[in-house]
Amino acid sequence: MTDVTPRHVLCVLGSGSGSGFGLADMERIAAEHGGFVLDREYSAGEPDPRMPEAFEASMAGERFEQADRDAVESHDSVGYLLSAPMTRGLAADTSRRLLEATAALLRSGAAAVKNESSGTAHGRDRWLALAEQAAEAKDEELAAVFVNAWVKLPIYDGEVLYSCGMHLLGAPDVEIEVDEEQLTEHGVPELAMHLKVLAIYLLTDPRAQEIEDGAGFRMTEDAPRHILRTAACDRYEEDDFFFNPYGYVRLTHPQ
Repeated sequence: MTDVTPRHVLCVLGSGSGSGFGLADMERIAAEHGGFVLDREYSAGEPDPRMPEAFEASMAGERFEQADRDAVESHDSVGYLLSAPMTRGLAADTSRRLLEATAALLRSGAAAVKNESSGTAHGRDRWLALAEQAAEAKDEELAAVFVNAWVKLPIYDGEVLYSCGMHLLGAPDVEIEVDEEQLTEHGVPELAMHLKVLAIYLLTDPRAQEIEDGAGFRMTEDAPRHILRTAACDRYEEDDFFFNPYGYVRLTHPQ
């Protein structure tokens, strides 16, 4: 464990449609929803030509529509909203309030939103749906909404499928070692679901706070037993927004 404390960094694009939604509006709405602040040093009241490529790399597949791409192309300002550094105990509440703020930003005229701390972008309709789900969900359902909103998965590096963003929820990221045969046999969607089940377990089961290397885990009560392996985060440097001070939990093949 390191002394690094995670924080949300939200990239918000101002509208280029003449609605007049800019940095001052971002700052006001962020403050109204729980004390998030606008980073004045890096925010700019002008378009950034890098944004289309940046959002393309972060978008969540088919849920980023052409209208969302058009909104990114037409943006006229870029704001960066910061949460306070989050301890484990504050992560869930901060992530909930930021999801509320994201919905308010989009309803008020923001063109698009992505999370710099997990590399995740959703389209407007998807952000609004996630915020609505979070307002109505409890316990395990709320954990699933948070994973869908703030965690990017699966990411494949040629050897491992893994997540990025669980540090924003006060938990380790999750990963599973795979090879081409397993990808062919099970498919990425099934393996990604395994990661999501493990992620939700880490957020909802009190025993997961003290998880030990070699612990057993089953997807369901009658499913094959997996072994969990824990490790420190060495995928990113400590000053990287993606760095997870809580490390990783790897899901091994079932026994």
